Amino acid sequence: MLNKKIFFIFLFAFLIRLIAINQSLWLDEAVTANVVKNFDFAQIISKFSPTDFHPPLYYLFMKLWTNFFGYSEIALRMPSVLFSLMTGWVIYLIGGAWAAAFFLFNPLIVYYSQEARMYMMATFFLTTALYYFLRSVKLDSRLRGNDKYFILFGIFISLAFLTFYGSIFLIATMFLYLLYKKQYKAFFVSCLLFLVSFVLVSPLLYHQFINSKVALSSVANWSLVLGKANIKNLLLIPIKFSIGRISFEPKLLYWIISGIWSGWVFWKVFMGGLKNKQLLFLLIFPLVIGFLVSFFIPMLQYFRFLYLIPIVCLLLKFNRGGWMLVGGFIIFSLVYLLLPQFHREDWKSLVRNIPKDKPVYMIKSSSDPVSYYKKINIIDLKGVDIHKAPNTINIIPYTAEIHGVDYASELIKYNFILKEVKNFRELKFETWIKSTNYSLFLEYTHSNEYYKR
Repeated sequence: MLNKKIFFIFLFAFLIRLIAINQSLWLDEAVTANVVKNFDFAQIISKFSPTDFHPPLYYLFMKLWTNFFGYSEIALRMPSVLFSLMTGWVIYLIGGAWAAAFFLFNPLIVYYSQEARMYMMATFFLTTALYYFLRSVKLDSRLRGNDKYFILFGIFISLAFLTFYGSIFLIATMFLYLLYKKQYKAFFVSCLLFLVSFVLVSPLLYHQFINSKVALSSVANWSLVLGKANIKNLLLIPIKFSIGRISFEPKLLYWIISGIWSGWVFWKVFMGGLKNKQLLFLLIFPLVIGFLVSFFIPMLQYFRFLYLIPIVCLLLKFNRGGWMLVGGFIIFSLVYLLLPQFHREDWKSLVRNIPKDKPVYMIKSSSDPVSYYKKINIIDLKGVDIHKAPNTINIIPYTAEIHGVDYASELIKYNFILKEVKNFRELKFETWIKSTNYSLFLEYTHSNEYYKR
């Protein structure tokens, strides 16, 4: 019979995930929506995936899901909600109620539980793999010959890799641990299953690797988005693992609050690691590998290591102060959920304010949120001939800086004046008009701070 305490923990975790779940999709979520809406199962693999940087399993799953439940924000995000709850249940099986509560109310987990991307699905697979990994190590040393857990471990790490390539850091760490402990049977059985999945996806992975090199060379600041190997990106991992995606002004106060809280949380993680060095190794070594790899392939962003939070929560359970930890996590989670300024980019409101029958200029590869909410004529801001543009131009400057597109200088060159800027959450909508009075144009540009940047 299910413990009442556990029932209410999971019920509360589910209910808070419903708060603001219908907020606007942001760019990557809109990519998910448009892919599963516009491609069939075969086309996801043959046409979309070679141009993407992720394996196709999540998209194939979402294609099946949306065929039944549709393409609304809630329908698209509900799988992540369910995967987060299932992950919490696996953590409960491994470490008990406290570990599950730490995970279910962790503010970064709550945030990504509401995101229509592959991270919670990968976290579920890797946590389930961890469950069988811990048992396979015990069984191999005591019983010898029970292959069930080895096989299940191999299956779930394979599913994780086919969902998210970044899973490889934890997978490699678990393989190294098996070799270190001389658990050769567990290593070879699970490694063989993993190699099958790797071979299966390797032709696609090769094409994606070539395309990623092209993107890094052609998109001016793409490496900054992916996450270079530096101290800032490394320090953001424990901070975001502790307080989630919120950030606020003044920055000094933000750094003080986040530093004290995350420092206390990870001190407890370290103390728990002294009691369970196996879990501490599984937490630290993937970060070390990820940091080193990011010198060559930038990917040191905290959300790409989301699957390590279950291990953090399992280490936290070895300490006192459980209520304080859970309470702090719930507070940070509710700050995100209840305050709209911490929500995702507000494309829904922006698109609602776009004039009818007017083209929009923006980076076309970043236009999925616009096309998700409304069918609009989009003109690529990259390489556009401003000389032939109409006298009034509507621009969404989203990702223009990342792509190295200095559209403002080009517009000013052809006597355009910024007439209006509408601000939405993390987004802008600009209206530029061409001035026919050159002296008025000069007076405007010299007096307007926008042109002095």
